[in-house]
Amino acid sequence: MINITAAWIGFLLGAVSGAIPGLFFHRATWLGGYTSWPRRLIRLAHISFFGIGLLNLGLGLTGMATGATSAAASTLMLVGAVTMPAVCYASAWRSHFRHLFFIPAGAVMLAIALLIERMV
Repeated sequence: MINITAAWIGFLLGAVSGAIPGLFFHRATWLGGYTSWPRRLIRLAHISFFGIGLLNLGLGLTGMATGATSAAASTLMLVGAVTMPAVCYASAWRSHFRHLFFIPAGAVMLAIALLIERMV
């Protein structure tokens, strides 16, 4: 299932997206300091690769174990996996992009709801 592959790609991107900024995290003022907006959003992007990767893995394995599959849920979870880190990085660059968080959040929520509906 494509979601399992997407999960492992997300894990790889999460490792890479943590390693690169990790080279600079020791600098107290990097990107404006630990609590600055850009630095927080870069951390959120990094963890979103892992978090939504886990959701993709769960969706794929649930489909395999129960037969409760949904092409729409699969697609929406992939949308969430791509758009969440993209919106995080864009928001770190320009804060007005924060208004787009409804796209990945909505896609993931709808994917979960559709999968639950299929399972019930």
